[in-house]
Amino acid sequence: MIRLEPVGAEGLLLELAEQPDAQLPLRIAQVAEQLRVELGSLLVDLVPGWTSLLLHYDLTRTDHRQLSERLTPLLERWLQAPLPERAGRLHEIPVWYAGADLEEVAQACRLSREEVIALHSGAEYRVGAIGFAPGFAYLGELDERLVLPRRATPRTAVPAGSLAIAERQTAIYPQASPGGWHLLGLCPWRLFDAGQEPPCPLAIGDRVRFVVIDEQRFRAEGGPR
Repeated sequence: MIRLEPVGAEGLLLELAEQPDAQLPLRIAQVAEQLRVELGSLLVDLVPGWTSLLLHYDLTRTDHRQLSERLTPLLERWLQAPLPERAGRLHEIPVWYAGADLEEVAQACRLSREEVIALHSGAEYRVGAIGFAPGFAYLGELDERLVLPRRATPRTAVPAGSLAIAERQTAIYPQASPGGWHLLGLCPWRLFDAGQEPPCPLAIGDRVRFVVIDEQRFRAEGGPR
């Protein structure tokens, strides 16, 4: 059951599913593209989430009631549409697994460091949402053997490029920022650049695999010294 809920004076939240699944990010990207094409002049921005799509609209052109009426037949067609054929681009991202919390995570999960690395790097993840900070891509789902709650005490500063996990998700901090996730490693790549187009190489529905590298390659590929 799709729900439409007003958010402030110029927002409308589409709740598209109760629970996320492997195909949902692609389907949300699909409906977002359809709405851009058919309602583009009315919309200011679209913000996908794991199970939702937030629409910011131009209050001088439409309102919550009118937009809801326009959306109803579009969403009905979307529900009947076949799954997207594309599987999402695959990104193979290098990671040096030398994070500050790697040993602590291994102990909490009753695994060795090597098992944590193997489990984390052995999975393929889907970009389900981008938010919190520019270019911060939420990837899921994490192997259940690595699922941990967020840190009881967040850090005031997490280095840019830090690979982290929390609950059933994993992500790389694109900039230095506060954060409460467990740090497993470091990525040498810059994953957000406002001067590039697009500024973030990852998009909703894309797939990610992490490639294990050593310190030498990390520094050779641009990691901080």
